[in-house]
Amino acid sequence: MAADDRSSTSAASRAFDDLVAEGASVPTEGWDFSWFEGRATEERPSWGYAVSLAGRLARATAALDVQTGGGEVLDFALGRAGRTPVLTAATEGWPPNVAKAAARLRPRGTVVVAAAEDAPLPFADGAFDLVSSRHPVTPHWAEIARVLEPGGSYFAQHVGPGSAVELVEYFLGPQPDASRNARHPDRERAGAEAAGLEVVDLRAERLRMEFHDIAAVVHFLRKVIWMVPGFTVEAYAPRLRTLHQRIESDGPFVAHSTRHLIEARKPLSPG
Repeated sequence: MAADDRSSTSAASRAFDDLVAEGASVPTEGWDFSWFEGRATEERPSWGYAVSLAGRLARATAALDVQTGGGEVLDFALGRAGRTPVLTAATEGWPPNVAKAAARLRPRGTVVVAAAEDAPLPFADGAFDLVSSRHPVTPHWAEIARVLEPGGSYFAQHVGPGSAVELVEYFLGPQPDASRNARHPDRERAGAEAAGLEVVDLRAERLRMEFHDIAAVVHFLRKVIWMVPGFTVEAYAPRLRTLHQRIESDGPFVAHSTRHLIEARKPLSPG
């Protein structure tokens, strides 16, 4: 190998190491994705969830946002609503996000309650006329139905089946159908209806994602931890290096996210 070739290889290695180190060092708290600007892109669903939520908050009396993350989406929606509910509360299970959400939402008069994702909601029956959530890990339909007052609504954007499956399978290999079809809108409709809710709107879209460098891949997998469970840079170093080389030679790595909008209403009377 010529000296220039060795120098080029060394520079490429440093670039890979530097990018991976950067992706591994970015804080993962909250659901602010602004760091990805210029490094990764994702199409947005046509329904504009946060703006739509703002309209519903303006008409609500008591609202609860479940698994609020760092409170970014709820904060935007409350700021856009004009009129806000008399009572607004939010739950979050990850301690760093609880602190982040509390600091962000306190000026809005919103109470943030620490509650594990799989725990019962720490509120009385029928306490809210609006329950919302953006990308909950799992919607707990029975609890959602319990805390809604009769006539109240659940309005949410969920991650759909096989979201970013191209990236997942790059690292983990082919996934079983059960994994690919988890979070299917039809299953979520069935879950909501089994809890006594009436689904009044259900829309799904498949959206293009592009990762322009390996730092964006590393940060994404650290932030969205259920994509590749147990992901670490050390465990996946060879696959990361190969993907880095692929992006460098062929351009962005393309995957597709899936999202669905769901609105479900609690009947005014049992039946």
